[in-house]
This record gives sequence, C-alpha cells and structure tokens, in this order.
Amino acid sequence: MTEIARSSAVRAAQRGIRGAIVAVIMAGFRRRNTGAVVNGVLAFAAASLPRIVERESDVEFRPWQRVYTETTMLGHAVGMLGLYDDTWWWDHLTHVLSATVLGGFVHATACRRNRDPRPRVLAAIVGGGVLWELMEYAVHGVTDRLGLQPVLIPYSARDTLLDLVFDLVGALLVLAVGKRALRNFTRDID
Repeated sequence: MTEIARSSAVRAAQRGIRGAIVAVIMAGFRRRNTGAVVNGVLAFAAASLPRIVERESDVEFRPWQRVYTETTMLGHAVGMLGLYDDTWWWDHLTHVLSATVLGGFVHATACRRNRDPRPRVLAAIVGGGVLWELMEYAVHGVTDRLGLQPVLIPYSARDTLLDLVFDLVGALLVLAVGKRALRNFTRDID
C-alpha cells in the first residue's frame, strides 16, 4: 500500500470513528440518554486531542496512534448505549484502553524529560483510576440527589475493584511496549 493510500485510509477511518461518535450523541438525544450524550460529547472532544497536541507541540502522532486514541473514545461513548450493561467485558476493555492512552502520555512525557517512566506510569494509572472511581460515585450521588439521569454509574465495590485491576493491566501493557510503540514522541532525545 502506498503512503498516499495509507494516509487516505487513516483519514477515512478517523472520519468514520468521529461519525460514529456523533451517531452515539444523536442516539443519546433520541433515547433521552443523558449519559450517552455527555459521554459522546466528551469522547468527540478527546478524539481531537492528537490534532491539538500536534499543533501545539513538536510531536507527531503515527496514524495508528490517532486511530487508537479515537477508537478508545468511541468505545466509551458506545458503551453508554447499553454495552456496559449488556456485555460483561466491555467495561474491562474500555478501562484497559483508557489506561494505555493515559499511560502512553505519561510514558512519553517522562522519557522526554529523561525520567524513568515506570513509577510515573504506575502512579498516574493507579492514582487516576482511584480518582476516576471516586468521581463516578460522587457524580452518581449528585445526579441521584438532583433527580437527574446518571452520567456515570458505579455498579458495585467489586466492579470498582475490577476497574482498577484492568487499569493496571493497561499500565503494564504500556510498560511492556511503550518504549518501542511511543518512540516517535521521544526520538529526538534518544
């Protein structure tokens, strides 16, 4: 496949992913599913982060990294349409994916600053995971008290523990392949 064809395929995939996120938002409005709408809007914004980072810094994402980030965001948005409830492993998958995106960012940042990424990735993922789970409970409590449809849903203490375990799996994946997979972010300092 030529470089032009590959670039065109990546752009088409990105348009498809963003279109799918917009479809989730529209489905959320149609179903009066506030969680799907809010998560869809946040997913669409987060899917734009690679372009913003490239524009504001001296790094360039590889095409697969853009698609990976956007697919991760789509996974969260789609989950709010019922996959989190109906597919037992969906929540685990999205936690691993999100942890790899955050862990990848921390890994690349640490390497650019000539720091050991291992403790930083683990601290960011474990700390971020705990904060996320606490936020889920807080947001759910506030929306419940206000009589609003929940935007985030904590299912149980077991679910929270499993979320943290799968966050850790994502962190370990970054530690296993991060140096090679994220080399484009640190090439100039190697």
